Amino acid sequence: MQPAVINIFEKAAKKAGKILTRDFGEIENLQIESKSVGDFVTNADIKVERSILETLKYYYPNYTYITEESGKIEGDENVIIIDPIDGTSNFIHGIPHVGIVIAKMADGEITDGIIYNPILNEFFWSSKGKGSWCNDRRLRVSNRTNLTECLIGTGLPFGDRIYKNYLDEIDGILKATAGIRRLGAAGLDLAYVASGKLDGFWEKDLNLWDISSGILIVKEAGGRISRINGDDWSSNCRDVVATNTKIHEDLIKKLTLL
Repeated sequence: MQPAVINIFEKAAKKAGKILTRDFGEIENLQIESKSVGDFVTNADIKVERSILETLKYYYPNYTYITEESGKIEGDENVIIIDPIDGTSNFIHGIPHVGIVIAKMADGEITDGIIYNPILNEFFWSSKGKGSWCNDRRLRVSNRTNLTECLIGTGLPFGDRIYKNYLDEIDGILKATAGIRRLGAAGLDLAYVASGKLDGFWEKDLNLWDISSGILIVKEAGGRISRINGDDWSSNCRDVVATNTKIHEDLIKKLTLL
């Protein structure tokens, strides 16, 4: 049974998803405006966000909203976080690994969240204490305990986001695991950890709207979340490690030895 807040998030995401899907089909005709290297804002981003806000503000007119395109809309202590298109670069290149992310936060803790990929019709959701789900299927992290058998997701820095040692990180993880996947949408990557498709994930320099729902979805599927140095993750952190719990210490060790 989905909680009421998830039903409302689903309604908002599925309505906005129609816009996203239509524009995905019309990708060649989209007007694309380049904000910086590899960081694009499309008409679709803005239209999708507007649609989501319209639906949510009907139900939650007084909430505070943190969104990728509109910034912060001040309201009461209840916070809703929105990423209209997680994986914008995938979207504008016609790669169907994209998602709409909506999360609710109370006192700095994510309590409810959804990630909806309208192209593949995958609706991931989670509420605190209710487990994690994709459509009607309960999600569970993988059982792999040996890093050498594990597939690890990440995001690669580009443009002016390049940081020192990132190639060493990649090198170290490649040598210790069954491989790396760079799928290009951090929210969905976390949902894949929750689904047992990826055994772990790490990335630096992330925004809250990228990973808000994914953090909760991993936790509720039995996974573990922390910062790369092993400290507890909090909503103002810009880096994250997510795993099936069993390989967490080993993965952190590999990432912090560099």
